Amino acid sequence: MPQASVASPELDQRIAAVRRFNRFYTRKIGVLSEGLWDSPFSLTEVRVLYELAHRENLTASDLARELGLDAGYLSRIVSQFEKRGYLKKQPSENDGRQTILSLTAQGREVFAPLEARSNQEIAGMLRELPAEEQASLVGAMSAIEKILGEPGPLEKVSYIFRPHQPGDMGWVAHRHGVLYSREYGWDEQFEALVAEIVAKFVQNFDPKKERCWIAERDGEIIGSVFVVKQSDQIAKLRLLFVEPAARGLGIGRRLVEECIRFARQAGYRKMALWTQSNLTAARAIYEKTGFRLVKEEPTHSFGHDLVSETWELDL
Repeated sequence: MPQASVASPELDQRIAAVRRFNRFYTRKIGVLSEGLWDSPFSLTEVRVLYELAHRENLTASDLARELGLDAGYLSRIVSQFEKRGYLKKQPSENDGRQTILSLTAQGREVFAPLEARSNQEIAGMLRELPAEEQASLVGAMSAIEKILGEPGPLEKVSYIFRPHQPGDMGWVAHRHGVLYSREYGWDEQFEALVAEIVAKFVQNFDPKKERCWIAERDGEIIGSVFVVKQSDQIAKLRLLFVEPAARGLGIGRRLVEECIRFARQAGYRKMALWTQSNLTAARAIYEKTGFRLVKEEPTHSFGHDLVSETWELDL
């Protein structure tokens, strides 16, 4: 017979607390439903769709490991999605023995309303809380993830994205002014421009068509980006920023990808952005995420002779 484990009263209390939290959170997010948000998909199927929508170069082995799924069970889901036209397979460029899975245009179209519904429900839950409690909640979740997770090489330093809150706009203007002066020698006119952009964002904010993401690590802001409405059909990406100490973690690209996904879900047909030719790191991100350079124009701005650029992405 297996021996009963010996537990201290303190450990017993902690076990009970963890189980109580599990029951509470399970009820809160509604994972006991067979089909999510009146869709034909189970929770596991939605998780597979989510990973495929948000990750690149995924193999079936990656998915099984990431989601903790039996390989045979995952294989059946993948086969079903392939038959429905939701995903496609293609050989890996790096290893011919591996097959890369990715969503088709139809798969993204099917997943988009599910993600939008999920975002709406989470936003509804967060709006019931004051801003400081929202930040505390997200911080607690980050702490759980950090303690219990198994980070990869670049994930050892975790970060989160959150909506803007009071005080963030001042930080955005301040950090842009400081950093662009230090790295490019731009004068205070650039900080004035950034302050004008964020002021208009707050004054005219349309949550259905506009968004700001703030990147945080251990409670410290390390990046930001904005999507604003240029017209009914065109979204504008603005003020992409990543702190020097946080570069190399893929934060800039992830911020841009969040903008693109939001713009698609909001019904925009095109996304545009304005930048300068000497901002090479940002330009590389725009190019990798599908933007194309459509206009160049010499200008004298922020105390320097520059070449301003307009980039566009068809959504």
